[in-house]
Amino acid sequence: MKRTAFAAVLLAMAGLALFGTKMLHPTAAAAPPPAGTTLKQVATIDLPGPAGKRFDYLTIDYDDGYLLSAHLGAGLLYVIDLKTNKVVMTIPDVPGVEGVEYIPELKKIYTSDWHENKIGVIDLRQGKVITKLPAQQKPDGSAYAPPFHKLYVSDERARTEIVVDVQTDKVVNTLNFKSETGMPQYDPVAKLLYINLQELDTMTVIDPATDKIKTPVYEVHPCKGNHGMALDAEHRRAFLVCEDNNLMAVVDLEKHRVVTTLPIADGGDVIKYDPGLKRIYVACYSGVISVFQEDDPDHFRKLENFRVQRKVHSLAVDERTHRVYAPEEEENGKPVARMIVYEPTGSH
Repeated sequence: MKRTAFAAVLLAMAGLALFGTKMLHPTAAAAPPPAGTTLKQVATIDLPGPAGKRFDYLTIDYDDGYLLSAHLGAGLLYVIDLKTNKVVMTIPDVPGVEGVEYIPELKKIYTSDWHENKIGVIDLRQGKVITKLPAQQKPDGSAYAPPFHKLYVSDERARTEIVVDVQTDKVVNTLNFKSETGMPQYDPVAKLLYINLQELDTMTVIDPATDKIKTPVYEVHPCKGNHGMALDAEHRRAFLVCEDNNLMAVVDLEKHRVVTTLPIADGGDVIKYDPGLKRIYVACYSGVISVFQEDDPDHFRKLENFRVQRKVHSLAVDERTHRVYAPEEEENGKPVARMIVYEPTGSH
């Protein structure tokens, strides 16, 4: 992820040998929930890694009911059972893990391991890394295109998109751009891949069938520093986090234009869309989750800036239960390592 506070993670691997590949961990008592109108805290999950270390992306394995959480600063990947709120696996050997993508048909997880510039391939059934693929400079967010059996990894500072054949675990293409690459997203309706070109304030569209540019780059003005991305594929909308000017931009995927922008709190990073509630959540480093409502594809409202701990810059949404999961590395300045579970509340 593109943020300024990366220096601390260079101490990431200290004490790694203390953590096994499989660990059970009980749910701790939840702290008093913060006041808000859109979310309420319902659980706290203590995580076994070192406190005070940076977290990154999360994703959900719906087949097994697992939350997969990257602990970047610890070089660990947590597998959390969403039914019991317990850590069922702690997988090491993913130094500087950022992006996390799950491939259901193969029971494999792919991690973007920044500290060694590798893409880790994890067999979920074995709970361990089985191979590593080369990257160049800070592999970050990733997206999977199921019909094509291809994983797309943004090699951010190398200004490339790495294409992996997940059936062979081979890098089959490297796409070069004139900008650092932000979060990619696969559109299951159009069967296209969208990539943020965050230094140029533009997007581009790739055809996964050929890995060729489908649409020339197009501007997302007034969005600046478009890094995070989520999709409402059904209604042909993309939601972009504009890191350089604290906006969420809504983009029409058919007309290639910005529909509207709304303000977010400072330090926006990961953005997620709940299609059932039609809510958009932006995790912001300043200690806020900015929450928005999609009334229809052309009309959006900001519901609130929901207060959380500082440095919470990533989250995941369970589309079945509508629960929101956000990892915390500190509580009022004190180092912690835990996952906070929220349920939506209030009117839409």
